[in-house]
Amino acid sequence: MNKRPLLAATVCWIVGLGAAYLYSGAVLLGIWAGIVLMMPLVVWLCRVSWRQALLLLFILTAGGLYWEIYDQLQASRVPQALHAETAEIDDRTVQAEGWIASPVEVDGNKAEFELELTTLSDAAGSTQAVQAQEISEKVLVQIRLAAEEEQNTARSWRRGDRIMLKGTLAVPEGARNFGGFDYRKYLYTRQIHWLLQGKGAESLDILETGSWNRYYLLRWSDHARMLLGERMDAAFAQQPHSGYMKGLVLGITEDIDPELYDEFTRLGLTHILAISGMHVAVYTASLLYMLRLLRFTRETALWIVLVLVPAYVLLSGGSPSVVRAGIMAMFGLYAARQGLLKDGLNTLCAAAWLMLLWNPYLLVNVSFQLSFLVTAGLMIFGPLLRPVFAAWPSALGGSASITITAQLVSFPLTIFYFNQFSLLSTAANFVLVPVITFIVLPLGTVSLLLSICWLTGAQLAAWPAERLNELTFMLVRWLNGFDEYVTIWPSAPLWWVLAYYVVLYGLLRIVKRWCDSRASSVTEEYATQPLSENLNHRGQTDRADERHKMRPDPFGLSAVPEWSVSWYAAGAAGYAGVRMTGRIYAALAGLCLCFLLLLYAGYRTPGNGGAGLVQFIDVGQGDSILITTPEGRHLLVDAGGTMDFNTGKNAWKRRKDPYEVGAKTIVPLLKQRGVHQLDALIVTHGDQDHAGGMQAVLKEIPVKSFIFNGTLTGKDSIDRLLQICLEQDIPFYGASRGLELQPDEQTRLQFMHPENKKSQLPVVEEQNEESVVFRLDMAGGSFLFTGDMDAAVERSWIQQDGAETAERGGIDVLKVAHHGSKTSTSEEWLSYWKPAVSVISAGVNNTYGHPNEGVLERLDRSGSAIYRTDTQGEIQMRVSRGRFEIRHKLDAPEKL
Repeated sequence: MNKRPLLAATVCWIVGLGAAYLYSGAVLLGIWAGIVLMMPLVVWLCRVSWRQALLLLFILTAGGLYWEIYDQLQASRVPQALHAETAEIDDRTVQAEGWIASPVEVDGNKAEFELELTTLSDAAGSTQAVQAQEISEKVLVQIRLAAEEEQNTARSWRRGDRIMLKGTLAVPEGARNFGGFDYRKYLYTRQIHWLLQGKGAESLDILETGSWNRYYLLRWSDHARMLLGERMDAAFAQQPHSGYMKGLVLGITEDIDPELYDEFTRLGLTHILAISGMHVAVYTASLLYMLRLLRFTRETALWIVLVLVPAYVLLSGGSPSVVRAGIMAMFGLYAARQGLLKDGLNTLCAAAWLMLLWNPYLLVNVSFQLSFLVTAGLMIFGPLLRPVFAAWPSALGGSASITITAQLVSFPLTIFYFNQFSLLSTAANFVLVPVITFIVLPLGTVSLLLSICWLTGAQLAAWPAERLNELTFMLVRWLNGFDEYVTIWPSAPLWWVLAYYVVLYGLLRIVKRWCDSRASSVTEEYATQPLSENLNHRGQTDRADERHKMRPDPFGLSAVPEWSVSWYAAGAAGYAGVRMTGRIYAALAGLCLCFLLLLYAGYRTPGNGGAGLVQFIDVGQGDSILITTPEGRHLLVDAGGTMDFNTGKNAWKRRKDPYEVGAKTIVPLLKQRGVHQLDALIVTHGDQDHAGGMQAVLKEIPVKSFIFNGTLTGKDSIDRLLQICLEQDIPFYGASRGLELQPDEQTRLQFMHPENKKSQLPVVEEQNEESVVFRLDMAGGSFLFTGDMDAAVERSWIQQDGAETAERGGIDVLKVAHHGSKTSTSEEWLSYWKPAVSVISAGVNNTYGHPNEGVLERLDRSGSAIYRTDTQGEIQMRVSRGRFEIRHKLDAPEKL
């Protein structure tokens, strides 16, 4: 507190903001009261005065109040402007005027941008409209383009344009699965509460802008970025080099190849593709060097760079990480210009204060968190780790300590947000970051500058950068080929993250003391030699002297004569080595054990207390069920799928990175829930809405066995899945009646359909009748999974096999076939099984009309409780000793 008051104040401010974000009402007041009661303990442990403690409490409280007040001020004013409730406004047609407040992104048949509303009116029909209401609020505009020619029209729209738009208001969709991505909350932190959806470019009219507005500066920045992007395209004529270099030099990530981006993400290298403190440091250092060559005075050069740093922040897109780096650079340059003492942590805290006062929602921004945390970690943890590499060459040791420190500090946030960590990430960063930072980035910048006036020279400068890029891409792909080094981590709780940093700090402190003790012992050995030999002899003495000089100076006595340093170090080494070595080793062993236990606790899959868990994941119009047995085995039944109609003449509608349910929903959820491997992957049949997401699962999650219906579809779906199984040595089996699977003692799967196949892998285009049907008995509960079987198969099965299983009685849970289609779930079928609970997996407002009203009526008459993913989101059923606990993500309507 006394040494760095700004640091203590910033921590309290952030704690107050975070507490107000995570909690509210009585819980928040209870936390505040607990902190007040703990104040005497804080005063005693931290050795601060009561005045200082009360000041910190005041700052913490002010942080919480600031969040609450700011949050209240950001509430939507759209209901008030339209004189209606939120539920009444959803899906209402309106006419809006305002300013385009962000760059316009055109991707396939969608144009998207932020709109700062000025007036809003409720439009009825095509022409009638009520009086417009003045309003100041941002909405996210999404326009579905009707023709390919409209892409150019949309690209002509610019930030700062004043427009009139007719469209439909919609509430952003929240998370539909437990732990899934919450789009509504994400937009809320960007101060956006509504989507305004238009149809075709003709739904938008450009109005006369009039005088200058506050978006013009950013409009010029957007235009400059676009022109520079075009110059980069000219210098780097081929993909993926052009998109990669635009991301590296300009922070334009829209044109980076999605597959390449995923490969960098998997290896923990995405920070390379985003403008960050590294880029600002290189930019600042390069400018200072150039100005020095041009004979500018030091003071003048500092002022020039101080002015140019904000320009670079604007040109690079203004992400939280680059804003943080820009503010710190400006503080540092000003301090250097004034001859003031610079302190990195205080500068970092000042930047955090400025950004969080401007927008406290930045606290929950991933880029903001990683940027500040890694920067603070390098300042706090870096010096503790540096002595480990004291014997290494200076540049190599510094690079190693920085890389490892950054990896250690960012690890908790990496696994929290991305749920995976590659054990090769540190090595990849150690090798690639220096090459990209000090060679590729400068070459790309030089190529960009030359392209403005000399394209041939720009392409010559780009050639070595492209060769290095090819080596980088090759190395990244090669390292990603080692799947066994990619570890999957469930999202860690807050207490685990805090405990990790506390133990890590203590561990590195002990490591530093141990290294200092070792260094002092070496100095002691040197100091025991005769003084005359030290002063007069050469040869081995000189070599020992050189080795001694390479060691760090842990006592900061480099200014005193060398012989006195040796004598002093010898005494210190005797104290540290003899009296404290035992303590150091004991503390080191204890903290290492704590660290390993923390890693184990964070890595292991959360248990269910010996219960079984069946999770009906909401994948829209499709099926996906994750089964976790009482002993922790995982089985995935289907993985949904996304239909792609953008082929042929509609190919222009395809997005650069289209939504695919397996990669965007299933795989992230499996990783977040700590599924390290799937004991079985079951595909009921080859239709896209069941099998389409399986490719992503097979590529990202280790699978022990693959079970399908034993047929091919004549399309790529099943064929490609079997090919991946062959490539990864995954055994695959054709399910048939009579097959049984027992993952553990309390779990058994009995396959009831399809029939045994006489020929090997026949081609069957109509897959519904070949759906895999099986019964699951687990922890005293029974489930029936039916795929897309139809009523004919239901009747056939009852006639053939019903007598054999009649004595087993009914089942607890029925997964209703074919998303509740009228072709399935007959009266006879329900009468036979008598399900206590029925689950229907269907998409919201799907075009097929699922679930069918007749099916719902039949289920209701049978007395079965109905759960639906289209109205309730994900449905989870926990079963133990035959007792069920059921929960669902969304509130269902009163009448199903």
